[in-house]
Amino acid sequence: QVQLVESGGGSVQAGGSLRLSCAASGYTSRRYCMAWFRQAPGKEREGIATIESGSTSYADSVKGRFTISKDNAKNTLYLQMNSLKPEDTAMYYCAADLRPGSCDTRRPTTEFAYWGQGTQVTVSS
Repeated sequence: QVQLVESGGGSVQAGGSLRLSCAASGYTSRRYCMAWFRQAPGKEREGIATIESGSTSYADSVKGRFTISKDNAKNTLYLQMNSLKPEDTAMYYCAADLRPGSCDTRRPTTEFAYWGQGTQVTVSS
């Protein structure tokens, strides 16, 4: 059973940085599509970054500010978030799936089988 555990969230002022981590266990394949989603209060969960076999994609709202990466030796997914804005405030989730399909930020939540519990990011102005 695949398990994902996020960490690294917190409160930061606008312009600051945070790095989120997602520790994965229960699988050996390196061909998972892995992603970061976020969900702000009253809004739908949105995909913001994906990675699969080194290829990455980003939502326009975070492009140039956020970087997704993966350490295969540690089975850990990261999201480096720089130049944070108040509108980045949300619960952040990592997700993974092994099924075929496009691995990009348009991939819907229903096409990710595994989810972490989420970590809160709050950005104050």
